[in-house]
Amino acid sequence: MRIIISFIALFASISLLQLSSGAIGSLDVLSGISQGFTNTQIGFLGSAHFLGFFIGCWWAPRLMGSVGHSRAFSAFAATGAIGAIAHPMLIDPFAWAFMRILTGLCVAGCYTIIEAWMQARLTNSNRGRIMATYRTIDIVVSASAQLMIGALEPASYMSYNLLAILCCACMLPIVLTKMKPPETPVSPRLRPLNTFKVSPLGAAGVIVAGTSSASFRMVGPIYGQEIGLTAAQIGSFLATVLIGGAVAQFPVGWLADMYDRRWVLIGLSVAGILACGGLVATDPSNHIQIFLIAAFFGASIYPVFSVSTAHANDFAHSSKMVEINASLMFLYGIGAIFSPLIASALIENFGPAALFAFISIAHVFLVGFGLLRMSSRPTEDEKTAYAYIPRTSFTVAKLLKRSKPR
Repeated sequence: MRIIISFIALFASISLLQLSSGAIGSLDVLSGISQGFTNTQIGFLGSAHFLGFFIGCWWAPRLMGSVGHSRAFSAFAATGAIGAIAHPMLIDPFAWAFMRILTGLCVAGCYTIIEAWMQARLTNSNRGRIMATYRTIDIVVSASAQLMIGALEPASYMSYNLLAILCCACMLPIVLTKMKPPETPVSPRLRPLNTFKVSPLGAAGVIVAGTSSASFRMVGPIYGQEIGLTAAQIGSFLATVLIGGAVAQFPVGWLADMYDRRWVLIGLSVAGILACGGLVATDPSNHIQIFLIAAFFGASIYPVFSVSTAHANDFAHSSKMVEINASLMFLYGIGAIFSPLIASALIENFGPAALFAFISIAHVFLVGFGLLRMSSRPTEDEKTAYAYIPRTSFTVAKLLKRSKPR
């Protein structure tokens, strides 16, 4: 308990940041709709967010090396607050896209710093407890951020001002904590092509994870609006998917540690395809059934990233894990940048069901590629321990330590 208490400042900072950043994506969708933005323009905002996220993953370790953890965190948080509060000042999709780059930069940078700080203070004896607490907080607050949507007025100065205040407030626990920041980490190299050589399926899996989760998170509110959900119902719909993904982590983790991870990945993708088909086939007015399938959808697609990362680490030498996982985050960002724009354009041209048709196609590819890889080489007998990996982590390799080098 004492070690958990010592991390309260970090938990408080990331909770306030998540309340701000988790709500702004959905608020932007509803605000854009109220201001007459096209679906493609709204999808462009989601892509801009992940472009900023992509830049933040690359820049955060370097900025930590230059100015330290606390100052780098404050710089990224200030960037996010500027991006949020500037929205009502200039209502234009291209201006908002630039602002979303700032908020994406903030999310990636702040999470990277918090997780680097935590990992530097953890030991093998307490890592599981602390990370379980951190994951629980991350999921609960993320779901709470979606539920805020029903109370936030679209395109309102007050709404964006509130989110900017929360983003500013996340700096207070960090700058006031008496906990000494760790030494500056060494930046890993980014070699995504080498990661493809080490684990083609692991690399493909994180690209599909980025494609499916980013397109849903950023374009899901458009789907909800198109099928007649209210703002409060849209927030609950998004939260239901997140909760489904959280609940699935433990049984999926057990399966991934017990059986061939490739079969687990294939099974998750098949389940995701079935969930997408269910959402397409269900009567949009049947909200109860929509929400139930949404929970199953979240349980199917959200563990894909963690299983793919664990599978890739099965084939990586312990000395290369930081490099491998940095490259996996790079590949996740590639999938996440383009998918919201594609998904929104499909919805605009073919209707709301096109979102889940697009996600299904991505998982059909992963099923086929997984079966192909199973015929190419056997799985590893010695596995890295499965761990739920938050999508923002740039230091995920430290969560997947092997018992011995290879």
